Amino acid sequence: MSTTKISKRSRRTFALAMTGGLLATVALTACGSSSSGSSSSGSGGSGGGSLPKVTMMVGGIDKQIYLPYELAQQLGFYKKYGVNMQLSTETSGGVGAEDAMASGQVDMAGAWYIHTFDFQAKGKDVINLAQLSGAPGERVMCSKHSGVTTPADFKGKSIGVTDLGSGTDDLVQQLAAHYNLSTSQFHRVGVGEGSTLLAALQQNRVDCAITTQPTVSAVEKAGAGTSVLDLSSTTGATKWLGGTWPAAGVLTLNSWVQSHQDTAQKVVDALVATMHWINTHTAAQIADALPASYTNNGLITKDVYTAALAQDKGQFLPDGMMPANGPATVETTAKLSGVDTSKVKISDTYTNQYVIAANKLEGFTANG
Repeated sequence: MSTTKISKRSRRTFALAMTGGLLATVALTACGSSSSGSSSSGSGGSGGGSLPKVTMMVGGIDKQIYLPYELAQQLGFYKKYGVNMQLSTETSGGVGAEDAMASGQVDMAGAWYIHTFDFQAKGKDVINLAQLSGAPGERVMCSKHSGVTTPADFKGKSIGVTDLGSGTDDLVQQLAAHYNLSTSQFHRVGVGEGSTLLAALQQNRVDCAITTQPTVSAVEKAGAGTSVLDLSSTTGATKWLGGTWPAAGVLTLNSWVQSHQDTAQKVVDALVATMHWINTHTAAQIADALPASYTNNGLITKDVYTAALAQDKGQFLPDGMMPANGPATVETTAKLSGVDTSKVKISDTYTNQYVIAANKLEGFTANG
């Protein structure tokens, strides 16, 4: 099995030991997770005033799967609901958003729900406060010579993932396990995201690679691969992973929540309002509300970005509630990727308390 990238989990020991300030990224690169972090003001006015300050790192702030965090900033919703939000993004090869949160460098992480199982298993009380998507938003892109049509065809092939130990690595392992393949029967290769993933396909270093928009469209435009396994919707997740697979959420330490309950509620209020806004607006309107550098850069044009978002918009949950059967499916993925969940209580990994209150504030009934 290839180990061409350092495992994301292997970096956790280092990440959890880190202290001190966090350097927010300000340069957009072609790589999906190395984009511009947002300022605290967004479009909601200047200065944070006396509003409580919250810091959040997002696991690739310009990726479509993570767009609600920045969209809330651009719409002015954080300030509207009473919080001064400072957003930043994780960078390729740097400390992951969830690790930065767990080590206290930031208050919250915009990251995948599955990380709560890993942290809980290691005695770190990380909880998910709101669920923004009900599917990973990923696609397995394969070259035309790969011969891959189902996960069973991974056998003997090289499959590109973001990093070994990353969420995409976990997904690939579960896809294979559903077709009775062990990790010794195929190769997982860390290829990063964006331009580096595209290059790996073009140079035939991998047969397939798992990625999100806008990289999916860039791969298709370059003729480097086509979508073979679609995990961008709850329907696709159910087909290939065995059930709804909640991905992007709001992760934080339970100890932080207990000492900042009012502030935590305000953050969830802002994001639930954003999810309702997404649900009632078109892909073009959403793209117009985002920073131009997210929708038109060296990897993608705005027209392609908008078309991709229109196709994948259904991954976003309109009310922020955790899907009823989602945690069990995600727990299965965690187990397959080597996490000992025997002492983890699913009820400790998430709460709907703040989302229910946020929906009530908006005049909606959460569906869960």
